[in-house]
Amino acid sequence: MTSARVGLHAFLAGALAVVAMVTLTPEGTGWSWGDPLTELRWYATAPDSAATALQLVGNLSLLVVPAALAVVLWPALGRPRRIAAVALAAGAGIEVLQWLLPLGRVVSPVDAVLNAIGAVVAALLVAGVARSASRTWVV
Repeated sequence: MTSARVGLHAFLAGALAVVAMVTLTPEGTGWSWGDPLTELRWYATAPDSAATALQLVGNLSLLVVPAALAVVLWPALGRPRRIAAVALAAGAGIEVLQWLLPLGRVVSPVDAVLNAIGAVVAALLVAGVARSASRTWVV
């Protein structure tokens, strides 16, 4: 393995550690359920709220770096169905851990979907850039 790939693996491990710190640090005890309809209504009716914007951007960006690095390391993940499956599994995994561990977190399917959307967009952009960079143009 080249030193560049080792570095990318280390960067991916660090990015995943940050995701774990952000999502799995305790904020109390137990857990609560984030009703999807209530959350969607909250996002739709509070577009000028800084708290709502922060929550939305945070959820969309949570898995962006890990997804981008994963596609660089494993280009086969750069296909829409593959990255969507992995991203949804990662987002759902976070929510399941928040449910299983007494962290005082809100368990939210909407968060899992938003995490996946951000990851898929980032991964497909990276895959597209990589494909464009690898093309050789014949004149």
